Amino acid sequence: MPTSLIHFPVGCGDMTLIVLGDKQQTTILIDCNIREAADDPDDDTRDVAKDLRERLKRDSKGRPYVDVFLTGHPDQDHCRGIQKHFHLGAPKDYPDDKNPGGQKKILIGEIWSSPIVFRRASKDHTLCDDAKALQKEAKRRVQLARAKQCVGIDTGDRILVLGEDVDGKTDDLRGILVKVDETFDRLNGTRNQLFKARLLAPLLLSDNEQEEEELGKNHSSVVLNIELADTSERKTVKNFLTGGDAEVLIWEKLWAKHKRKPEVLAYDSVLTPHHCSWHTLSHDSRTDLGDKAKVSADAKSALSQIRQGGYIIASSNPIKDDDCDPPCYAAKLEYESIAKGAEGEFLCTGEYPTESAPAPLEFTIADGKLAKSARKAAASAPAILSAGIVDRIGAKAAEAEAVRRAGNSRYA
Repeated sequence: MPTSLIHFPVGCGDMTLIVLGDKQQTTILIDCNIREAADDPDDDTRDVAKDLRERLKRDSKGRPYVDVFLTGHPDQDHCRGIQKHFHLGAPKDYPDDKNPGGQKKILIGEIWSSPIVFRRASKDHTLCDDAKALQKEAKRRVQLARAKQCVGIDTGDRILVLGEDVDGKTDDLRGILVKVDETFDRLNGTRNQLFKARLLAPLLLSDNEQEEEELGKNHSSVVLNIELADTSERKTVKNFLTGGDAEVLIWEKLWAKHKRKPEVLAYDSVLTPHHCSWHTLSHDSRTDLGDKAKVSADAKSALSQIRQGGYIIASSNPIKDDDCDPPCYAAKLEYESIAKGAEGEFLCTGEYPTESAPAPLEFTIADGKLAKSARKAAASAPAILSAGIVDRIGAKAAEAEAVRRAGNSRYA
């Protein structure tokens, strides 16, 4: 089975599953955004929780699990559904062994988390309940690692800390700490020849108060450039760049840091940061300046390191020529120009394979290629609309109107 990369249609949010082509079929889930509508059997929103479970392994007790869960950013659209669908707590406290397979919560072997993104998020806004629960679980695992001096920790209790915390708070966690610009190849306690990642951000807290405030406002996220191979022989190796909601200042700083070695940022596939938001590419507001808003050359350069035939993917709602942001139509045009220059392709998860029936967007790594593939799409919406469906359409239209009026101020 080849290594695969699966992007789930979750609206303006992130949810990506990597399944390695090793014997264990090691899995890495990057964020989740399982909306209530997706859990409603009477709603035609894609059931991405079911899509995910169908792709996961089971342990000896029949429990579904992911080897790694990366929380790249603690906004709700990156962790929605974590409490409902995942077990947070010690494995011995797992509650669902008597439930049918489809109702069992998903175990997490190892969490990848950054104290910096939680710290910056808490300055700007209150964490949602799912983010608080995830932060609590991360702290439980860190405390256990400290108690065991980072040795002898079993799956279900493991954590990898991405980036140093302030005031030396992670100095005693070197056994589970990855510093910015370090590479690592361990997944849930085991080295893996099909995986290697370089941590590019979050950048360390700045002594400059104004700059630190800007870093906070720009939703500093975990940025990883992940190298994925087809097999242990590594005949085909492709890079996937993921940056959460990291915005323009982050990409400018990354370009200033790596422009002499741009291969550090090179990718075959990238998720457009912040769901194809204009604010990833520009400091200017399109609400205020319209088409006079300027793209940051440095930020665009950082995100232009696409290899020949690569893919740029917006994990977002369908992208329209309107005032929404995210996703932003003007940003889409910029990304399309980047893809075109490399004979690549721009895709939106909310439009693939069709806008009326989006399905997981899947890629396989094999035979020298990153190849696009897809399972059968979900059925289209029924031709005869019930009163409930009509009500939901009206609610969505009202929400879209509110977004249109808000212009660039909307954040999913």
